[in-house]
Parts: sequence; C-alpha cells; structure tokens
Amino acid sequence: MLEHGSGMIGLPLRLLAREVYDRLVAARGERAVALITGEEKRIPSDPRFFVCTVEAMPIDVRVPFVAVDEIQLAADRNRGHLFTHRLLHVRGGVETLFLGSDTVEDLLLRLVPDIRIERRPRLSVLRHAGSARVASLPARSAIVAFSANDVYALAERVRAAHGGAAVVLGALSPRSRNAQVALYESGEVDHLVATDAIGMGLNLDVRHVAFADLSKFDGTERRPLTPAELAQIAGRAGRFRTDGTFGTTREVGSLDPELVEAIETHRFPPVTALWWRNHELDYRSIPALMASLERPPPSRLLRAVRDADDERALHSLAGDPELAGLARTPVAVETLWEVCQIPDFRKTLTDSHVRLLAEIATARLTGNGRLGSDVLAERIRRLDRTEGDIDALMTRIAWIRTWTYVTHQRGWVEDPRTWQDEARAVEDRLSDALHERLTQRFVDRRRGAAVAVQGDVVRAGDDDVGRLIGFTWVSTDPTRSPDVARQLAPIAEARAESLLAADESEFTVEDDLRLRFRGEVVARLAAGPHPLAPLALPLPLDLLSTTLAEKVRDRVRKQAIAWAERGVAPLRKHGIAGLTQPARAVLRAVERGLGTTEAMSLPLD
Repeated sequence: MLEHGSGMIGLPLRLLAREVYDRLVAARGERAVALITGEEKRIPSDPRFFVCTVEAMPIDVRVPFVAVDEIQLAADRNRGHLFTHRLLHVRGGVETLFLGSDTVEDLLLRLVPDIRIERRPRLSVLRHAGSARVASLPARSAIVAFSANDVYALAERVRAAHGGAAVVLGALSPRSRNAQVALYESGEVDHLVATDAIGMGLNLDVRHVAFADLSKFDGTERRPLTPAELAQIAGRAGRFRTDGTFGTTREVGSLDPELVEAIETHRFPPVTALWWRNHELDYRSIPALMASLERPPPSRLLRAVRDADDERALHSLAGDPELAGLARTPVAVETLWEVCQIPDFRKTLTDSHVRLLAEIATARLTGNGRLGSDVLAERIRRLDRTEGDIDALMTRIAWIRTWTYVTHQRGWVEDPRTWQDEARAVEDRLSDALHERLTQRFVDRRRGAAVAVQGDVVRAGDDDVGRLIGFTWVSTDPTRSPDVARQLAPIAEARAESLLAADESEFTVEDDLRLRFRGEVVARLAAGPHPLAPLALPLPLDLLSTTLAEKVRDRVRKQAIAWAERGVAPLRKHGIAGLTQPARAVLRAVERGLGTTEAMSLPLD
C-alpha cells in the first residue's frame, strides 16, 4: 500500500485497525492517514491512506490499492456477507489484494476469474505438545476459551498457579485491551487468557497456545470449532522464524490425531459456499426493503443470510405503528434501516436494545432529524461512573460504544465533535477502571516483591512469608507460593551446590541422629541394612531440580556412611590380622554397637 502512495485496507477487528493505523501514522504522519471504524473516525482533510474495519470501508473512495484482510471470513455466518460484498464489488484502481486462508482459494478462483493466487507459507514450525494442567503451562502461554465467564475462571486459576494473567476479550475497548497486553508483553505476567479475539492478527510474544475448549456459541448455536478455526488461533504461537506449540488443558483431553496433523500441516477442507446478502436495496417502503433483503443469491456458490441482527431489528421496529407511520418515504425508510444497523455491542438483542433503536429512530424521523444535545448529555452522563465490578464496567463500555457509534454517523447528532470527544472521554475512564479491576482480580501485584532469606526466615519485601528449611519453603502465605518459590529456587540450588562441594568436616551428626551441614539439618538417620550403612532421609527437596535433588540424596547417603565408619575407625587402626578369634568377636560386637557393646564374660587369656 505504501508503494502505491495511496490505498485502503479493510480489517476484521477495530483493535487490529487501530494497530495498523498507529503503524501507518508512524511511517507517514497523521495528516496522511484516515482511521474509519463504526465507533471512531479520524479523517484528515486530504488523507492518502484509509485504515478501516471491513464494515466501515468507504467503498465510494477511489484509490489505486485496496486490501481486505482475513477474506476467509466471507464464510462466517454473522459477518460473511460483508466480506463477500467487498470480494465481489470493491477494487483498487491498480491492484486489489485479498489476504486470508487457502480454504477459500477454490471459491475465489471461481468467483473472481482473473484472480492470481500467491502463497506465503509460515516460516516457523507449529508442533502439537499434548495436554497439560493449567499449573504446568510454560511461560509465554496463551490459554483460549470462548466465553467471558470461562476466561475469568481460567484467569483465576492462572493467578493461583503462576501469579497472574493478562486478559483479552473482543469486548474490551482498544485502551483496556492495550493495557492488558502491556502487562503480558512487559513480562509482568507470563500468561495470557483470551477468547478467539487473539486469532485475528494481533501480534503477541506467544510461544504456546492451550485450548481450554473446542466449541463455542456463534450467536446462533453452540458448535465445534472447525480445524481451520483452531489453526487460526493455534498459529498465534511462534511467529516469523520462532517455532511454536499448541495443545489443550487437561480438562479438554487429547486432540484427535487427524486434527493435529491438519493443524501442523495447515491442510483443511475447502469452503464450499460464502455468505451473501443483496446490497442493492429497495427503499420505496418497509415491505419493499424487507423483500430486497431476502432476494436470493445469483450463484450456487453463495448462501443467503437469514435472520441477521439488523433484519430482526427491522422487523421489530416495523411492528411499531408509530415508527411505521413515520417511515413512509424512501428517505425515511433508508433512515430507519441505518438505525437498525447500530450494533448491539452487548450481543444480546434484548428489548432494551430494540427500545434504544426505537428512541433513536423516532428522533431521526422527526424534527430536524438529529438527536438533541440534552438527550445525549443525559444518556452519556448516566454511563460516566467507574464504580462496580468487571461485568458492570463491561456493560457500561458496551453502552458507551453504542453512543460513540451514533455520534460518528454523519448528520445524526447536533455538535458531533463535542459529543464524540465526550463519549471517548467516558470510554477512556471506564477502560482505565476496567483495566484496574482486571489487574486487581487476576494479577498478584505482590509477586514482584524481592525475596530475601535472613537465617531461615523468608521475606518478600516487608512481609514474612515463611521459612526456608533445608531445600524446601514452608509457606505462611499460600497465595504467593508461585512467585516466592520461583525466587527461592536459585537460593536453594546454591545451597545444594555448596553441600555437594563441601569437605566432610562440614557435616556433623548430633545425639538426635540428625545430619547437619554447617549447623543446619539436611537429613535424619535411620536404621539401614547394616550398622555401618545407615539410611539417610533428606528433608524435602521441593525447590531443587530432579537432577540436583538426586545428587543431594547421594551425597547425604555417603555422608551418613562416612559418619558411621568414622565412629569405629580407631578400632581398625592396627587391623585384625594378629588378633585371636575371641578378640575379633569382641571387635565385631563393638563395631556393631558403633563403639559400645554389652559386657561379655570372656577368659582373659
């Protein structure tokens, strides 16, 4: 696009559009780049580049280059008809580029006969790593679920096991999403819990993707994810030349071997039809509009959309006699249809959303056709509250996004710039509060406190968090276990290395039969198969690696034997070769007693 000097790109997510916009602004400056989404429009006086969501692409703008990302979403039941329209009808003056999965290659070749396919294979390897407990997932892992409640539950488990998680949901505003991602990218947390929102091009340092579910509710029904959808998400692990892995959480179990092979080799069944809806609408009347929306597709390769959200809204509003009476001209019918297309950001399409649409439609079909400042002030003021839990804040953000959308539609409100700024300021305040709540709930802020050992007392910052006994930590604060244990491990390993390198003189055994190293108990002794081969039972070695723990066990075992043999060494000083048989018996008895034995009645000669 930069090579052409002017162009437009349509992207599947508002978050991704903002990311690309920021990159283009850095390269060409704010005056050269426009950002156009349903909820945000930053359009300089004479832009050369347009970064848009697919829905918001200004298709009447003529530019030499046009690109649409994730074109395989033309097969998505909810949004596919918009991608299909861009595929069939939007072109750059010189070049048009569709980016996406090769699952739609056959259909593109048949629907766009002059298209040329270029492949860009992944440069890194993606491998299956099996299933694992949440507590065992490696650093730089993303755990994927498909509902907010599941994401929250998983984030709680990650916090308990690893100290914290960042959370990414499609419903987050760009501001709160960027703040959460910053937690992860900075290394403050090593794990990310997300919905499939991370599958659409968001570039993160993820090395492993773990699926906590393999099905989702798609707005109509709960269904299994297709292999291609799973691969889209798994592909977030490793990028460019960095290899990645994918797997499942223990609850999901193992993936089918054929599915694993499909994801690793990126080979999937081709899509057989794309979703389509007529875009040449008849506004002569509400019934005429409904009929034009239901027009059948022109090709068997296209599948008609039925019961879309905006169509359901249209049927609901058309059933209101007052609104139906107001929408009797082509201009009024088109205005009513524009209102029906206001997204339900809460994804509920409940009566409250329909009532809001009715209120906006009434305002637009009466008077000067604009929402008054008094209405906007009262509605936005109601949402400008930062108290409450995560769900309350998410709901307010969804509502303010509706009003942000409304204020960005040309001719809908009085003094649009003022109300755009006001809605954005409220969204920013709500976003900051949401980020704070998410962090409070899912990140243990104390995990960054430096750990120090004073004697056997373990301190994290100013807090006493337990005792370091030998090579294990006895905690007094279980909520901090993952981070404290992580910081104590090098201390315990250094102790172990000192023990392995120490001279025998640094070990002692007291009357309590405890083996001590430099005064600290490291093992207790117990009867073995022979008095000169006692068992050495080390204290727990939880903080040591398996290899190092085995070396410590071997050293304390040898040290216990050396202690036992030292006790009888004087008896063997001159050997036993010149002793009589009775004298040898006495010697063996004293050895078995480690220096003492019961009195014997023996002839003195």
